[in-house]
Amino acid sequence: MLRDFSAQALFMGLLTAFVGFASSFAVVLHGLTGVGASEAQAASGLMALSISMGLCAIVLSIWTRLPVSIAWSTPGAALLASSGAVEGGFSAAVGGFLVCAVLIVVAGLWKPLGRMVAAIPAPLANAMLAGVLLGLCFAPVKAVAFDPLLGLPIVAAWVAVGAVNRLYAVPAALVAFVLVLAFGVDIPEGALNEIARDLLPRPEFVAPAFNLPGLVSIALPLFIVTMASQNIPGIAVLKVNQYEPTPGPLFAVTGLFSILSAPFGGHAVNLAAITAAMCAGEDAHPDPRRRYWAAVNAGMFYIVFGLLAGAVTTLVGLAPPILIQAVAGLALINALAGSAMNAFKEPETREAAALTFLTTASGVSFGGISGAFWGLVAGGLMMGLNRLVAVRKARKV
Repeated sequence: MLRDFSAQALFMGLLTAFVGFASSFAVVLHGLTGVGASEAQAASGLMALSISMGLCAIVLSIWTRLPVSIAWSTPGAALLASSGAVEGGFSAAVGGFLVCAVLIVVAGLWKPLGRMVAAIPAPLANAMLAGVLLGLCFAPVKAVAFDPLLGLPIVAAWVAVGAVNRLYAVPAALVAFVLVLAFGVDIPEGALNEIARDLLPRPEFVAPAFNLPGLVSIALPLFIVTMASQNIPGIAVLKVNQYEPTPGPLFAVTGLFSILSAPFGGHAVNLAAITAAMCAGEDAHPDPRRRYWAAVNAGMFYIVFGLLAGAVTTLVGLAPPILIQAVAGLALINALAGSAMNAFKEPETREAAALTFLTTASGVSFGGISGAFWGLVAGGLMMGLNRLVAVRKARKV
């Protein structure tokens, strides 16, 4: 292993961890607080996720000798933000996280469940994801309307840097957010001392509670989004780069680490999709057999960032919430565009996808169950009806 180590893989691991953490930690914080987490619980969840995905990346990459990148479920966090608090509060949400993690393990070990997830029509899964992301992607516009002097620099940094290199657009928006926080927001006296105190990690154990709203509003949609938008694309990225992973065990291990992080507020860890390409590509190392060190290094840096999660959360809490939501929204625009394009690409499934998208994006819940689940149900019923009509027409012909 030590002979495979390289400075190039070390740099790519640092870059991967920085981009992965900085580009979406705001989404995670917003999602956890959206389902009822306190500031301390959200910081604990962010820390648990970072450490879990760091350890998971190290274990899987060393075990398989493949550049297996791990991330938290960013679409899942966006789903939480749109779901809102469920009956039973954050404890019920944590119960949903645990059920989701167990389902991921089962999907990895029991092939029929994995095939069932893969059989969910891609247009509907993408439409549900687009509906989940839509509300949060409005935040940059709302931030500018809230205060142009605070919101515009964040959006402008994202646009300017993204025109040169899309990879650094969201970190640039994050830097702009920090500058706006430093020079445009009145920071209370003693806040910096509080941030310094929060440099020490403070895990918060949350006893899980299990109920039907937590299962249907959080566990099932989170499982579907995580598998369809993260785990399955993560395998595809590895295959594109000429690796041949065995998906089942990888899914199961990410589920195990999700189980470990859930009682401390973490919603889910999974195979990375976007940052996976950074560790699996030639920039990590010319020799494909030595690129796994990039994922190992990324895991080490994720652990370091996770230990600083308390200070990060305290710093974020000093700003108006709409500003950090703007950073989160900017981080998700590309995902929204991709999911919407894939949802409405095929004419024969366009109506069903539109129904799924609109039901999900409405944010309306029925019987305490969020719109994401009902969107998938509505789209599935529409797709089934359309296919039944098509079959009957074909028989008459």
